[in-house]
Amino acid sequence: MTQRLALRVVGRELPGAECGEFRDVHVAVQRGREPEGPVRGDAPEAVWEFEVAMAPAPDGTPDFRGPYVQGARGARFFYLTWGELPPGGDFAMFRRAKLFFADLPEEVLAAGAGVAELGLTDGAGMPRCAAVRPPHVTWHTS
Repeated sequence: MTQRLALRVVGRELPGAECGEFRDVHVAVQRGREPEGPVRGDAPEAVWEFEVAMAPAPDGTPDFRGPYVQGARGARFFYLTWGELPPGGDFAMFRRAKLFFADLPEEVLAAGAGVAELGLTDGAGMPRCAAVRPPHVTWHTS
C-alpha cells in the first residue's frame, strides 16, 4: 500500500550570495532535473515542503518514489542543489547536497511527515555539499 510522506526541509546558516568564485548563489530542492524554490544564499533560512510516495519494497523495507526522489532502491535520496542565478538568468548548478531517505527515523515514517533541519554552510564557509547525514542533518516529526 502506497502512503504519502510530507517533508519539510529547513536550512539555516546559509553561506552568502558570494562564495569563492561564485556570485548570485542560490539553493533549491531538485525536482527531477530542475531546481525548485530557489532561495538566495544570504537569506536567513531556506524552507521547502514537498511530498514523496512511500511503499514497502519486496524485502519489506520502505521505498520512496516521486519527482524529488533520486537514486536506486535501497539508496534513495533527494538533492539540495546550489547554483548561480543572476537576475534574469538561468540557474547554473555548481554543487549539490544529498539527503538520504534511509536516515529517516521510524517515528517520521510512522507519522507520514517529517522535518529536516540542517546548516547549509560547510566548515570552509562554502555551500554544504556531498552526502549530508546525521549529525549534520536532524530529522523529527512535524
